[in-house]
Amino acid sequence: MKLHRLFCLPVIVAATISVGAIARQKMSLTVEQAIATGLEKSKSLHASLMRVEAADAKASEVNAARLPSLRLGGSYARLSDVPGFEIGPFPPLLNDRVTISPAVFNNYNVKLSLQQPLFTGMRLNSSADIADYTSQATSQDYHRDRSELVYTIKASYWNLYKAIEFKKVIDENVEQMKAHLRDVQNMAAQGLVTKNEVLKVEVQLSNVQLQQIDARNNVQLAAIGLNNVIDIPLNTEIDLASTVQPESQKTYGNVNELVQQAIDRRYEVKSTELHVKASESAVTLARSGWFPQVFLTGNYYYARPNQRLFPTQDKFSDTWDVTLSVSLDIWNWGSTIHQTNQAQAQLAQVQDALGQLKDGIALEVTQSYLNFNQSRERIGVAEKGVSQAEENRRITNEKFKAGIALNSDLLDAEAALLQAKWNYIQSLVDHELADAKLQQAAALDEAPDKR
Repeated sequence: MKLHRLFCLPVIVAATISVGAIARQKMSLTVEQAIATGLEKSKSLHASLMRVEAADAKASEVNAARLPSLRLGGSYARLSDVPGFEIGPFPPLLNDRVTISPAVFNNYNVKLSLQQPLFTGMRLNSSADIADYTSQATSQDYHRDRSELVYTIKASYWNLYKAIEFKKVIDENVEQMKAHLRDVQNMAAQGLVTKNEVLKVEVQLSNVQLQQIDARNNVQLAAIGLNNVIDIPLNTEIDLASTVQPESQKTYGNVNELVQQAIDRRYEVKSTELHVKASESAVTLARSGWFPQVFLTGNYYYARPNQRLFPTQDKFSDTWDVTLSVSLDIWNWGSTIHQTNQAQAQLAQVQDALGQLKDGIALEVTQSYLNFNQSRERIGVAEKGVSQAEENRRITNEKFKAGIALNSDLLDAEAALLQAKWNYIQSLVDHELADAKLQQAAALDEAPDKR
């Protein structure tokens, strides 16, 4: 038993290490690769695609109603015992009873029916149009969901980048504060500063270390957020291969042109326009109740016995018929009027929604445009602030070591440097996010003829 345990122990340890290695994967991703991964794995996007396929199938189903329908049916019936139809005797001409129509107890019937709608008051055409427009609108909704997912992935990616960069700044600041504390402690040992000055630095170091803990946690949260968006295991370690390039800042044209481009290209607008067309067809559908319904029907019968043949014969015989049927609602208590009024009101609602959507897009693009320009300007100011804060910290540190600057001055300089670096990182990421938002709002990544 002991030998068995000793033999199993290395196996268990190796398996544990292997499982741990598999459970915590590492991968390097550019922002483009993250987008591709998210689009491929997204369950919500796949569900949106399935809604498109369902709408396409529904449109095909409704369109099929305009075509001839062929239906085959069959039956078998066992009848109770009843006497057949007989006549006689009529002596002297007929001395025996004669069976005219025998009783057939086993009945077989096969019926093949063909029906073609000839005129339905535009009911079928309107229904097919509604289904087609709805299918196209669902396709546009899928592209909208895809565009929103792309922006969400970009935002998650750059938020993780921001968290990592801010953690680097905090880690650097912690090391600076530790070096500062060692200098102050040495000066206190030599009687050059008071114990209170040492306490000030220790308090400042504690505050920065708390920020370091928060920064480390923010990195983990941002990483989990990105992993969740691109649908990979939450404990996957991602190495961000893309970095912010402030020197490659983009510029965009006139805001009015961007607004018009967004209205022409945005999937929401295309989808709502299709819903308007569907609502117009719904009005036509409601009005179809004023018109007659005309159908052409043909039936082929193959039965044993065939009820149309007399006298009854216990054998299979075929017959057929063709029917032209017309129906018209003479009075339905105003149902057609009410249905038409309802369809017209719904059409007006969708038209108003389209107008509101265009107004909202104009506002969104304008805000995104202004935020983009503001974020671009902030980068230069923040970069200059970092240079000034670094120089201020360097000079103040030299003065402090020379005894001509106070400890509090150096603490203020270090805090100002930390804030300046944070502002610079924030401005870089804000610019990337503003760029991504403007591209989404103005549909800059979509072909103008893609409908």
